[in-house]
Amino acid sequence: MRNELFWQKLDSLVASSEIAIDRPRGTAHQRYPEFIYPLDYGYLKETSSGDRGGIDLWRGSLPGQQVTGVVVTIDLHKHDSEIKILLGCTHEEMVMIAETHNQGEQAGMLIERNI
Repeated sequence: MRNELFWQKLDSLVASSEIAIDRPRGTAHQRYPEFIYPLDYGYLKETSSGDRGGIDLWRGSLPGQQVTGVVVTIDLHKHDSEIKILLGCTHEEMVMIAETHNQGEQAGMLIERNI
């Protein structure tokens, strides 16, 4: 299996897309105000995902826009599955994001990039 090809294609997609952060770190979720975003959350403009929106992403504290991993999610409430791109995230931030997606009707699996 050529894992590096996956990361190269993902790097290319991120580099050729504009990032929109619509849920900045520290803000509350629109429908679930008790949930506070621990990191910047947004999407890649002019891309598409399973929910017909842009491909979601989390932006961590590392400088630059390097893809450091993805979280693959399934949501039984929405009956969908997606990936969340992790940009510039430390290992600790990636674990925190994965834990965020493992609550309620959701489950998420972290795939870290070997850098």
